[in-house]
Amino acid sequence: MSPSATTTAGPATKVKSNASRTSAKKDKAHLENGYPHGHLGHLTTDEEEALKGFKAYLSEKGLYKAGPPQPSHDDPTLLRFLRARKWSIADAYTQFKDTEEWRKAIELDVLYDTIDVDAYEQSRRLYPQWTGRRDRRGIPVYLFEIRHLDSKTVSAYEKSVDKTFSKAADPPASMHTPPKLLRLFALYENLTRFAQPLCTQMTDREHPSTPITLSTNIVDVGGVSLKQFWNLKSHMQAASQLATAHYPETLDRIFIIGAPSFFSTVWAWVKRWFDPVTVSKIFILSQHEVLPVLTSYVDPANIPKKYGGTLDFSWGDMPNLDPAICAAADWEGKQTTPAFPKGPAYWRPIDGGKRWECVAVGSVDKKERCERVCTIPVAFPGGGEGTAAVNGAAVPAVTTSEAKDAPAPAPAGSTAAEPAASTLDPAAAAAASPTTTTNPASPGDEEFKTPLGSPLVAATQELSLQDGKAPNGDAAVGVSEKVGEAGAEGVPNGKPVVVS
Repeated sequence: MSPSATTTAGPATKVKSNASRTSAKKDKAHLENGYPHGHLGHLTTDEEEALKGFKAYLSEKGLYKAGPPQPSHDDPTLLRFLRARKWSIADAYTQFKDTEEWRKAIELDVLYDTIDVDAYEQSRRLYPQWTGRRDRRGIPVYLFEIRHLDSKTVSAYEKSVDKTFSKAADPPASMHTPPKLLRLFALYENLTRFAQPLCTQMTDREHPSTPITLSTNIVDVGGVSLKQFWNLKSHMQAASQLATAHYPETLDRIFIIGAPSFFSTVWAWVKRWFDPVTVSKIFILSQHEVLPVLTSYVDPANIPKKYGGTLDFSWGDMPNLDPAICAAADWEGKQTTPAFPKGPAYWRPIDGGKRWECVAVGSVDKKERCERVCTIPVAFPGGGEGTAAVNGAAVPAVTTSEAKDAPAPAPAGSTAAEPAASTLDPAAAAAASPTTTTNPASPGDEEFKTPLGSPLVAATQELSLQDGKAPNGDAAVGVSEKVGEAGAEGVPNGKPVVVS
């Protein structure tokens, strides 16, 4: 079958964007193509046929097995690759094949199952963190304060990589994956194997039968110097390109807040790393826009207090779990406060697929753990009966007796699990999203098109820019964007943004 350092040079000046507005007609088209469109339960006839054809072609190439007893890859995973490649089976196949080869070569499943829990926690504190909450559509909300990713911290982190215990072998040179980035991908695995499946099973959302495969991200760049951004440039670029290639369509929106006056210089670097679709998902908010825009996506109860909400969550905290999640789970042991343990975890079916159990994995003192934390009722079965939704592979179901024989979890409060980051900075934050070029690791030069989400809403907001140069001597380039004008533009969920 054939497939079809802050800058100090000179006084601040004003830079004004002259980008044209998106027409109302085009806005409507974009809004109609956003989530949940293109996801299970909301596929057009052509998209359903593309999914069917993609499965057949992957099967022909030995990359997919439909079962029984269960498919090798769930439908939400396959759809991520199709959406990322604009429903081209040939292009989706290329990216999927490259990802499968990459995962196998770096032994990603082994890494995730055996990584040292303390090493995992060290990585978690350097990258975006799940707040334990969801946005208005049920998508997990992550927070990243980039100022914590300074050169000293990154250097110490990279030096500790060689001491990280895991049974996974070092990646071959041909994979172009630096060992220092492997821990990062354990975090991405946690997004797709823990946070997203958990949010999928929560039925208190508008589309409870549609699996969650996205993330909403708040990226705080306040307090970061231009020098700090520059020192992190190569690190961010490498991580971003790998994530774009191998974790497509795991990003919904990124809201950048606290942008300093020179951020337009940084933005000029960053946007070159990504395709137009990815860039269109990044929104830079001025101080007065933060709360109005965030509340159009996220209930104030789920927005950290620092940003105007009421959620008691600060950078470095373990997730402050959504009350609905706490109530839905049947927690093991005598936990006074429901919490997930530190380190990696995933879900697997029990009781014939009627419930899922959370299994905490990783290694403690070089001893592998396999601890049941809780169970939850299954509202959406994932990739088929007895299959949990994960990134690219099915997790075998276990019997009730096997589940009961699982080791008891660590005492409550001793640890708590944190789903992985889908972003690592303004650049890598946007990494895990669709690309529009044939090469999944190389952004394109196409015009701005957003087949799967919101339009890039251009505005005429003024930003202050220091009249200086970047560390390499490049002139600072002024760029400004924002989400809508007061009541004039819509955001991807269809709700108008009202700004003061």
